[in-house]
Amino acid sequence: MQPLDLTDTRLLQAMAKDPRRTVVALAQKLGLSRNTVQARMAQLEKKSVFLSFERRINTVSLGYPLTAFIHVHVQQQKLAAITRSIAAVPEVIEAFGVTGQADILVRVVAVDAEDLFRINGKILACDGVERCDTSLAMGELIPFRVEPLLARGPQPAS
Repeated sequence: MQPLDLTDTRLLQAMAKDPRRTVVALAQKLGLSRNTVQARMAQLEKKSVFLSFERRINTVSLGYPLTAFIHVHVQQQKLAAITRSIAAVPEVIEAFGVTGQADILVRVVAVDAEDLFRINGKILACDGVERCDTSLAMGELIPFRVEPLLARGPQPAS
């Protein structure tokens, strides 16, 4: 991916502070033409800089106040099938392949402890899953953020 320049970074910072701001308002704020802002936003979208809107939806408002992280230990040769099976569980909101003791780190949401037990059982039932270690999130200390990176500015590609 082509690195972002200072104008892209300034545009993203302005959008991060007020995502509902119009193209015209962004142009005025940044001292750019409306066409420049529109073209830059189109290029950023083409580069897949923007994440999906669903990442901004609070799962608590959907009735899932509990968040947990499940470390899944798997048989490596079945990783692709296991990933598909885990993705079929609606309460799984993201998963990462990781290094260390476990193979997959799964973030899930649940209604309560009993629901979390059920979700954990679904993951354990996937063919090729050997075991799971579950950690309950007690509270979000640092919410998802990118603004400190934007403030730092574009970094040279290595």
